[in-house]
Amino acid sequence: MDTDKFHSSNSTDIIIGKNRQVDERAIIGYSPLRDDIDQSIRIGNNLIVLAGAIIYKGTRIGDNAIIGHNVVVREENIIGDNFKIWSNSVIDYGCNIGNNVKIHSNCYIAQFTSIEDNVFLAPGTTIGNDPHPGCDFSIECIKKANVFIKKGAQIGLNVTILPNVVIGERALVGAGAVVVDNVPAETVVTGNPARVSKSRYDLKCETGLTDNPYRRRQQ
Repeated sequence: MDTDKFHSSNSTDIIIGKNRQVDERAIIGYSPLRDDIDQSIRIGNNLIVLAGAIIYKGTRIGDNAIIGHNVVVREENIIGDNFKIWSNSVIDYGCNIGNNVKIHSNCYIAQFTSIEDNVFLAPGTTIGNDPHPGCDFSIECIKKANVFIKKGAQIGLNVTILPNVVIGERALVGAGAVVVDNVPAETVVTGNPARVSKSRYDLKCETGLTDNPYRRRQQ
């Protein structure tokens, strides 16, 4: 990896902390087609960016980020510390992402999505934000119909989350679910459309390593 080479029309727009490792085939500082945004990038210490990744101008990322192969991080995103995102995933513009968030491969995060701390998205997660595509008010609408994933939620394989949905704290969304309504905190939802099936504390560990993989926290 080349630790000093960045593909940008103006490298002074890019401020990155110590101990960076950026593959020479990655692009940090890609210019969006829009002129009305901050054209700088601020990224913290210990950044790792793998080949094929693109990070647009106008984004902020904290310390200890790992950006996988062919990831696209669009403009105007604010991302916290210890962020990890794997191959071929896309974060569209205007998202807010907290600390310790992990986004696996082949995920799409729509514009203006909010993801709080300690959230995990399994491969193939798709988040939508436009309830009426093609409507004359789509641009205004997606700002009000954004998805909100709260602290500690876990999203399973190939889940689809439709616009204007809140996933509650520490909720679990089962593989293949289509989420059309809000998900209560600490519940498990499955199916299409997703419905509550149990509490997360009712889940059993099929490997036998523990009796309860999601023990209730001590108050």
